[in-house]
Amino acid sequence: MMLFTTFDSPLGELLLTGEESVTAPGGLALAALSVPDQKGAVGIQPEWRHAPAAFAEAERQLAAFFAGELRSFDLEYSAGAAKGTAFREKVWAALDDIPYGETTSYGQLAQRIGASRAAVRAIGGAVGANPLLVFRPCHRVIGADGSLTGYAGGLERKRLLLGLERERAGSRR
Repeated sequence: MMLFTTFDSPLGELLLTGEESVTAPGGLALAALSVPDQKGAVGIQPEWRHAPAAFAEAERQLAAFFAGELRSFDLEYSAGAAKGTAFREKVWAALDDIPYGETTSYGQLAQRIGASRAAVRAIGGAVGANPLLVFRPCHRVIGADGSLTGYAGGLERKRLLLGLERERAGSRR
C-alpha cells in the first residue's frame, strides 16, 4: 500500500510518498518527493493512505535541510523509487555523490559514471526522471556553460535550492 503526506516547504507543498520498509518492518521507504506543478509528477491516488506519522523522519530531515542544518539525507528509498533502467539507477546514484553547495555538468556526470560524451542526452533524461527531488540532488546538475537547465520542479525552484546551498555551504554540517 502506498502511503503519502504533504510537507510545507520553501518550494511549496511537497508531496511525499512511500511504502512500508522491507528492511525495517514498521519503517518507511520513500518512493517519491514531488513539488506542485512538477513535470511528470503523479498526483494522490484514491487507493493511497494518508499517513503523516510514517513520514516523521523524512519531514525532520527536510526541515533541517531547509534550515541549513543538514547537508545530506539518511533515509531509505523504496525499490519502487528506482523505477528505472540500470543506466538511470547508475545516474541517480551518482547524483548522491555531488557535494552540498556544489554543481556539476551533465558532461561531468557522464564522466563520473564512465559514460561517453554522446550519452549526455541520456544523462539528462535520467536526471529529469529522478523521482526523489531534493532528497536525490538533481538540482545540482547544470549546463556545461554554467546555465541552469532543466529541472522537473521548475527553474525557479532549482535556483532557490542552489542559492540556499551556496549561502550555507560554509556553515556547519
